[in-house]
Amino acid sequence: MQTQFFASQSVVIDVPAQTVPIQHYLRQPQRLVHALTDPSRVKLIGPDCFRLTMRPLSFMMLSLQPTVDLQVEVAADGRVKLRSVGCEIRGVEYINQRFQFDLIGYLNPVCEQGQTRLVGQADLKVKVDLPPPLWFTPKSLLETTGNGLLKSVLLTVKQRLMHQLLLDYCAWANETAPAELPLSPALPAHPPV
Repeated sequence: MQTQFFASQSVVIDVPAQTVPIQHYLRQPQRLVHALTDPSRVKLIGPDCFRLTMRPLSFMMLSLQPTVDLQVEVAADGRVKLRSVGCEIRGVEYINQRFQFDLIGYLNPVCEQGQTRLVGQADLKVKVDLPPPLWFTPKSLLETTGNGLLKSVLLTVKQRLMHQLLLDYCAWANETAPAELPLSPALPAHPPV
């Protein structure tokens, strides 16, 4: 029995002013992915492509551990697009062979009146053929449980994004900032002789 689950999450984050604009930070996909999830669960598998091993999830009577391959595309202006390019479900081979995971997300820096905000959204859709023991479970219960599970996954990512990304950005900007500010052009570098 094929079932489909869906969840969506949006985010708006006020970015604190730093000496280095956040657009420069966003051009580093590895830093961004590490801000979104625990770095110990991330592996670089190609140019701007990462394998994320999620924490085990419980769905009805099943224990599943998704591993998602995530492609990160960054535009010159700092716009970020995330999309899943592969997925494996560990724990139940029946589901792994009958599972489709689609994640599409974006994060855009928007500057208005001297304030920068990050505006983003993630849409997650899962299609799965459920194993026979779940065929007798009411479809409405399956959908409510599955949609709630996906929503909780996206909410966890959103909370980490809102907290960890800004902490990492501020630390990175402070490390990247020049140690000394250049002399003002109005002042001579050396006193006149």
